[in-house]
Amino acid sequence: MPIEDSSSTTSQTVCVTGAGGFIASWLVKLLLERGYTVKGTVRNPEDPKNSHLRALEGADQRLILCKADLLDFESLREAIKGCDGVFHTASPVTDNPDEMVEPAVNGTKYVIDAAAEAGVRRIVFTSSIGAVYMDPNRSPDVVVDESCWSDLEFCKNTKNWYCYGKAVAEQAAWEAARERGVDLVVVTPVLVLGPFLQPTVNASIVHILKYLTGSAKTYANSVQAYVHVKDVAMAHILVFENPSASGRFLCAESVLHRGDVVQILSKLFPEYPIPTKCFDEVNPRKKPYKFSNQRLKDLGLQFTPVKQCLYDTVKCLQDKGHLPLAKPLS
Repeated sequence: MPIEDSSSTTSQTVCVTGAGGFIASWLVKLLLERGYTVKGTVRNPEDPKNSHLRALEGADQRLILCKADLLDFESLREAIKGCDGVFHTASPVTDNPDEMVEPAVNGTKYVIDAAAEAGVRRIVFTSSIGAVYMDPNRSPDVVVDESCWSDLEFCKNTKNWYCYGKAVAEQAAWEAARERGVDLVVVTPVLVLGPFLQPTVNASIVHILKYLTGSAKTYANSVQAYVHVKDVAMAHILVFENPSASGRFLCAESVLHRGDVVQILSKLFPEYPIPTKCFDEVNPRKKPYKFSNQRLKDLGLQFTPVKQCLYDTVKCLQDKGHLPLAKPLS
């Protein structure tokens, strides 16, 4: 993995938007470890839910939490001023179109405008597989890669406003970057798992938690791509630090059927009431789609196997008290 020597990173200041989030917290952690000064935007720097950021190694000396809101341009401009780079990870996570689309699109434009004013070297934008693979007309033989885009009409018709919002926000980012002449690189993660630093359980972790608590009695006949949170954070850093990196980078380790996920979980943690039946026993089992993560591998990223992602996720849920260590009595 290409690692720049510390002398090339210690003098750099970068901004991470939405610094308290799942991916962003790991990004802040790794940036601090590499010697960066980090300005992290949060809604309220004094909120105890951001205490995990202040506890990170190097935070006392090189982490500045800035009060900012995606729809408040002045607050973003203040946070990004003096930065060499920006990691725009902040985004609403909701299927409510009013809460998803406008903040995602306008917030992205504001970040790019502020970054252009500040003369930053590069912006790294966190997109989503939701902006890539929602296309009912794509053949199952087609490899999902950086050239793929979600079908916006399909997202609207199926009311998948999260995927719609991520796709139009990324498109807005490319358009704004061209207009302002700023260097933009995009990381597109799939469903992110692994240990979380923030105190609350985020949406992608709930996806696994429900199989362990007994709240899910069956599993869906569907497939999902997975990746480790630390790999996603490192992908952001690699595309920022590598001058030749450009365009989009699909960040995925493997695609599994839900049946494979519960099978791995039951072998690793047999003490939990993990479902063994599929909700849909009529239709054929959905087949995993093919994808390429070669562009990130070429930058030196070594992906964590999905089995380890699942193990790390459950251990973190146990360690943080979100999951009892023993199977509850029936």
